[in-house]
Amino acid sequence: MNKRKKNIFRIFIGILILLAIGIILLFSFRESLLKEAIAKVTAKMERDYDAKLSIKTAEFDGLTGIKITNITLVPKNADTLFDIQKLSTSIRFMPLFVGDIQIGTLFIENGLVQLTKKGNRKNFSAFLKKEKNPTDSGEKQKRDYADLAYKLISKGLNLVPTDMEIKNLTFKLDDNGKKAKINLQKLRLVDKQLETSIDVQTNTFQQKWRIAGFADPRNSKADIAFTNRDTGAIKVPYFDERFNLKSSFDSIRIKVDNISKSRGVLNIDGTSSITNLSVNHPKIATKDVLFEKAAFDYHLVLDQNNIGIDSSSTAVLNKIKFHPYVNLNTETDTIYALKVAIPTMKAQDFIQSLPKGLFTHFEGMEAQGAFDYHLDFEFNKNKPKTLVFESKINKKDFKITKYGEADLNKINGPFTYRAIENDQLQRPVFVGESNPNYTPLSEISPYLRKSVLTTEDPSFFSHRGFINEAFKQSIIKNIKTKKFSRGGSTISMQLVKNVFLTREKTLSRKLEEILLVYILENNRIVSKERMLEVYFNVIEWGPNIYGIGEASQFYFQKHPSQLSLNECLFLASIVPSPKKFMWKFDNTGNLRNQGTVQQKYLTNLMLRRGVLTSEDTIFKSFPVQVTGRARSFLRITEKDTTIVDSLDLEEFNF
Repeated sequence: MNKRKKNIFRIFIGILILLAIGIILLFSFRESLLKEAIAKVTAKMERDYDAKLSIKTAEFDGLTGIKITNITLVPKNADTLFDIQKLSTSIRFMPLFVGDIQIGTLFIENGLVQLTKKGNRKNFSAFLKKEKNPTDSGEKQKRDYADLAYKLISKGLNLVPTDMEIKNLTFKLDDNGKKAKINLQKLRLVDKQLETSIDVQTNTFQQKWRIAGFADPRNSKADIAFTNRDTGAIKVPYFDERFNLKSSFDSIRIKVDNISKSRGVLNIDGTSSITNLSVNHPKIATKDVLFEKAAFDYHLVLDQNNIGIDSSSTAVLNKIKFHPYVNLNTETDTIYALKVAIPTMKAQDFIQSLPKGLFTHFEGMEAQGAFDYHLDFEFNKNKPKTLVFESKINKKDFKITKYGEADLNKINGPFTYRAIENDQLQRPVFVGESNPNYTPLSEISPYLRKSVLTTEDPSFFSHRGFINEAFKQSIIKNIKTKKFSRGGSTISMQLVKNVFLTREKTLSRKLEEILLVYILENNRIVSKERMLEVYFNVIEWGPNIYGIGEASQFYFQKHPSQLSLNECLFLASIVPSPKKFMWKFDNTGNLRNQGTVQQKYLTNLMLRRGVLTSEDTIFKSFPVQVTGRARSFLRITEKDTTIVDSLDLEEFNF
């Protein structure tokens, strides 16, 4: 052995000796170190969270194991956050050398974790406070999404033991009397096989659940199924009481195939599926919505500036298959992007795959041919006016052969219309010549046609049911206001809503409206002229006033053909809120100043667009005088107490 090799050998032996001494010292003083660590944690709970942590006993078990009994955490003047009678765990020894903490085993027996809210007081509120980052220098540092997500996932998976057994661990939620209790009777993870037995109890139901499958936290893989040990569907607890959302499902399967990071890019791959998902909420639909089969083969991608779902992902809803692309980019601006591509599929397969309860008017509909669909949406938070919204359907021999509940053909002949308000059917209105108030389009003042088209839908005769630019503006405004404040409806959409649907403000109604409008406008079912004629004869124009025939008599004691320009401008202005027409007039029975300003604005707009000529405005100086039954609704007094009109020019969608 030469001198160089002897020196290396001596260094190696020295390292081993130092390591051995370190282990012996650590082993000798570990009990005191454990007590010191517990004391520090206890002090932090008291200082930072105003909570008392108590532990009856804590001791080492073997080289890396720890046993703890009766560990409790009680926030000041609040309910116990958790109370665990027995807990033992071990930490894997080798990963400690590279700075990783990996839990090897975990045993819990007889535990309670509870979240309570009484009034506005929560027993967990102190733990929701955002701690200050000492590295913050006032300048906001840019997040690396891939790095942040990978660290969180890695730390989370390291804390999942490879071997685990839990007996009688209860999770309680009490939100001002809205309660849910989930009792984990048994959970075993042995040899990467997971098995659980769970009892669930709320104020409204009791169930027994089962979660089982394959789980390998060290290799970031899992294949887990969630099913019911009882008969029937699994009900989602708490949400029914808290949000009036009733939901259930037969089973859920979650599969994770890969979590890896390479060259600054984090990739997460897997699949998930759910069967017979039922959802019931008044803002979704008036009845249960059923998704029979849904699956998602996902590929999530994160890098320094992006969080997204790659377009190679595939979502399946019954027979509908589509590729979604979702992305958040923060490299320069904050940009949200959404793309959806439905490859060519049979029209009948699409109709049959629609969720039951969400498209009730399509039930029984039959179609032939095929189509494909593409959606492209992009919103720049810093440059909202650059919004991209493109929706395109390519039809291939598409034809409706049988209508469902909504028989679109009925609009071509006489029919009875009944409005629905507050879930109550209103009086029947016959749309046909046997009704003396029915007015053909040719007998309606051209000024009214021009005024209503200007205020409601200037491009009615050229579009196919939708105006992309109107949708764009609606989306921009709704995003800015963080609520659905503008809808961008065309006359076609209003007509479908009135004749075939209801006025209920649900997701179901809006989705049905969009699909029915597309079918009506793109399959030559009815002419534009007939659509406009029906529209004028069914829309509400005042309290229990339907159609232009009734409206002309109600306001002016005239036939619709005799209406003046100013009278038509007035009638067009009240279409958005016909029951509030009286607020447009002052106590003398004349239009308020705001109303005359609106009329002047509309007139000038129509002149600029060539809809009117200067000859049309010769008699425009004549004021609007309500002479019919509507006059009894006006608040006419001798003293002038002018009320500022609340109607804004924004009510007109030009």
